[in-house]
Amino acid sequence: MKLSHSLAAAALLVSAGFASAHEFKAGPLKIGHPWSRATPAGAKVGGGYLSIENTGSAADRLVSVSVPFAARSEIHEMAVKDGIMTMRPLEQGVELPAGKTIEFKPGGYHIMFMELKQPLKQGEMMKGTLTFEKAGTVDVEFKVDSIAARGGASEHKGH
Repeated sequence: MKLSHSLAAAALLVSAGFASAHEFKAGPLKIGHPWSRATPAGAKVGGGYLSIENTGSAADRLVSVSVPFAARSEIHEMAVKDGIMTMRPLEQGVELPAGKTIEFKPGGYHIMFMELKQPLKQGEMMKGTLTFEKAGTVDVEFKVDSIAARGGASEHKGH
């Protein structure tokens, strides 16, 4: 009897590990590990990061992001040109070519959470909705990492 309980417990632990992989799907799109940095009290903006793999044969486009914890969200691109760093909103969203993965990370594409309604606290899961041109909408959760998180793979193991 004890052996079957141990096996059941082990199976439960293994399945729980897979459930925490923190990946979402919208048709042929795989959304990997949405995350954000914790914000200090009083902060009015935050950033969102994730990866989107398009496993399909046609391009798609991330056109908008909405979250209940901010008045609005914008898709941005940060780039360095001629030694000058610029950040600009991408009104048309971000193209997701077929067979490619697009990374939203510090220093590149990212989501700006504007007019935060509450601080983002480390360890929390914050709900959001991504809207794609073809794949439609998908609900995701942004895991709030430390205020100093850089988004390296080692920081997200087991999330």
